[in-house]
Amino acid sequence: MPTSNAYKIRFRDVWQRFRIYPKRGRTLRDVFIRLSPGFLARRDLEALKGVSFAVPPGECLGIIGRNGSGKSTILRLIARIFPPSSGTVEVRGHVSPLIELGAGFHSELTGRENAILAGVILGFTRREMQKKLASILAFAGMDEFADVPIRQYSTGMLSRLGFAVATEIDPDILLVDEVLAVGDKGFQQKCLERMHNFRRQGKTMVFVSHNMDDVRSICERVLLLNDGELLMDGKPDQVIVRYEELIRELGPGRPVRKRL
Repeated sequence: MPTSNAYKIRFRDVWQRFRIYPKRGRTLRDVFIRLSPGFLARRDLEALKGVSFAVPPGECLGIIGRNGSGKSTILRLIARIFPPSSGTVEVRGHVSPLIELGAGFHSELTGRENAILAGVILGFTRREMQKKLASILAFAGMDEFADVPIRQYSTGMLSRLGFAVATEIDPDILLVDEVLAVGDKGFQQKCLERMHNFRRQGKTMVFVSHNMDDVRSICERVLLLNDGELLMDGKPDQVIVRYEELIRELGPGRPVRKRL
């Protein structure tokens, strides 16, 4: 574990709970069920259970696990989308999150307008983003579609634009969640090359993926999560072996629901 002065990210005994409310039906039967003595109007889902780890500057940390294990919850805590239910999350530096396809984009705005807006949301001025715009569009290969509303974009086009914005703003910490699963092979290779370049520059990255080849290629350390608990923290090959054993023992995990 890094010392207090040698980390970019630190989780200390972090628990994350979400309150789940059942969908309210409108039939007479649904009303009687809600009024019955044994009916629970809500339940708590524990997405993380006492997770602790630290990430030093310049490290690329991979996070793997079955569906519903808490991987995306960790990224959202690092991105400060919500605070932990208990425990502490400390983050040092400017964070660029690429954790949901098209997140923060407005469907009626053009690609050019959304790129500027996304940068402003991340703390840059409009003028700063206008200077970066040519590089963003060139990397994404979007010059031809820059003035088209993004509601007309394919998922691959959204992915390219999102990745270009997230990496062109030169963050201290880059969060990546399955972005390489979308888009053509050529763009995936460009993304991998840019992420390797980030590593050479000493940037900190947290990378979530179900593609173990990408995890091995990019990450120098990997966390294995299962059902909200941290099972293993170590070298990629060792942790991936344990993950593959877990898949054989338990299956791929809960069906993917709306990410928490």
